[in-house]
Amino acid sequence: MIVVFGSINLDLITRVERIPGPGETTLGVDYATSPGGKGANQALAARRAGAKVAMVGAVGKDSFAAEALALLKADDVDLSATAEVAAPTGAAFIAVDPNGENAIVVASGANRFAKAAQLEQLAMGPGDILVLQRETPPAEVEAAALHAKAKGARVILNLAPAGAPSDRLLRALDALIANEHEALTLGEAAKLETRQPEEVAAHLDRALGLATIVTLGAAGAVGYSNGVRFASAAPAVKAVDTTGAGDTFVGAFAAALDRGLAFDDAIKRGVAAGSLACAKPGAQPSMPYAAEIEALAR
Repeated sequence: MIVVFGSINLDLITRVERIPGPGETTLGVDYATSPGGKGANQALAARRAGAKVAMVGAVGKDSFAAEALALLKADDVDLSATAEVAAPTGAAFIAVDPNGENAIVVASGANRFAKAAQLEQLAMGPGDILVLQRETPPAEVEAAALHAKAKGARVILNLAPAGAPSDRLLRALDALIANEHEALTLGEAAKLETRQPEEVAAHLDRALGLATIVTLGAAGAVGYSNGVRFASAAPAVKAVDTTGAGDTFVGAFAAALDRGLAFDDAIKRGVAAGSLACAKPGAQPSMPYAAEIEALAR
């Protein structure tokens, strides 16, 4: 089983001719709403990739909550440990340009009240995987990792948004996934001289024994585990919207590990799933199912 502890949002998405800079206003024609949040996205991606999944987070007692949870419910993600709290459901405000690139502002809302103690409602143990991100309080993310580790589960952290995890959290991890910017942020925090994201991944594997993957957008992904380099090129797709592609990678990667695939094969599934997600608009609506992922990964 995969347990995801993380954020649950409702995304508000508008298409613009150009993403605005500081102090600038850009008009979009209309907007759409879609379930989102890194935690919920990764939970749905793992479920659609074939894993049994439980989502642990928090939503408000407002009208956004039902829509934010709709696709998780539709795909039979276990929500028994997700809490309803007295704060608005988290929301993300997303601008997407004609090339599919995006800029995102997140209002945390109820995600600030997600507690690691909620994991006690689930029977975790060896063979399970906990997936974490950084859109919930850092102390709760660390506590969740330590709880899972004590139960014998594997722990994966997606280093998003960018930042420097505590040493206790890093040492509780079995795998870390970051994009190029996030990897460099971690490298700077560790006072590494390199400006190459891949070298940060190699350092974490070498120094901490921490399997580390850097996602490279259209170039695929590269990872290091036990001193060995693994790389997977991204298949060519016409990018419509890159929103959620990174989360799709994380969920599909975790699902592949959950069914016993090797590290390099899991990276390949993550890249295939993330590429497929770019070909459709929205975060959760664009996430592919297992058969699609397998077909492209081959």
